[in-house]
Amino acid sequence: MIMTALDTTALPDLAADLADAGLPTSDLAEPDRRFFRFEDDAGVAGYAGMEGNGPDRLLRSLVVKPDRRGGGLGTAILGAIEQAATKEGVASLYLLTTTAELFFRRHGYVSANRADAPDAITGSAEFRSLCPASAAFLSKRIA
Repeated sequence: MIMTALDTTALPDLAADLADAGLPTSDLAEPDRRFFRFEDDAGVAGYAGMEGNGPDRLLRSLVVKPDRRGGGLGTAILGAIEQAATKEGVASLYLLTTTAELFFRRHGYVSANRADAPDAITGSAEFRSLCPASAAFLSKRIA
């Protein structure tokens, strides 16, 4: 799987796939967000991103293309983004999800208390307003 950092010219493709999956798109071009495209021999498999700069980061926008789902690509993308985060010195990843809680739990993410979330996470638009209060808030220590 090839992981490619997206520049601003690629954000419309990302936004379209995220919108199709019901994921937030309004803040993709804001600072401190990095998104990646994942490809294999069959083409684009999906996308994922991270928000923040410190040891605690928000995992953003993990999506597998609809015609590529069910073959383990989500697991591969999650593993690649976790590995990239580890190389950058990230200690913990956090995420909010309304649709993929079981997927992330199968990969070691556990429920986190919103009241105990680090400032780097509570300051994000996704935490404050983009994801509903009913979204599962999960975390995983990766370092």
